[in-house]
Amino acid sequence: MTNAEKYRRRVNAFNKVVVRLQRFGIAFGPMQLLTVAGRRSGEPRTFPIAVLPLAGGRYIIQAYPKAAWVANVRAADTVTLTRGRRSSVVRLAEVPVEDRGPLLREVVETGPASVGNRYVTTGLADTPTPDGVAAAAGRIAVFRVDPV
Repeated sequence: MTNAEKYRRRVNAFNKVVVRLQRFGIAFGPMQLLTVAGRRSGEPRTFPIAVLPLAGGRYIIQAYPKAAWVANVRAADTVTLTRGRRSSVVRLAEVPVEDRGPLLREVVETGPASVGNRYVTTGLADTPTPDGVAAAAGRIAVFRVDPV
């Protein structure tokens, strides 16, 4: 098993805890639950997601390659974000690749060192620096959260 696979397993276990806590009404950090219709089944799918304040807006950034939520969001018109006991229907607008660099740079510059390292561990970026993660903009989906 590769380091990326081990890391993903740990994160999946942690995500289950986050989902349970959120469903009990306990919110923490930037974590929210993203519920979106499955692109093939149409059934609601829920994922714990960090909603980040960046550049005066709110954004959701892909942290893993081939993340199912990314494909589902691209196919959906709206999604539901839940934080604790509050939910809101929003639209997620995908940021064009050429506009992602500054947002990705800001995420790494303002977050702990583990943020940049996560993108390298998961294979999305080659180096954990702000410029290294920004250079991977073509491999990292970024969505702006817009009210409906």
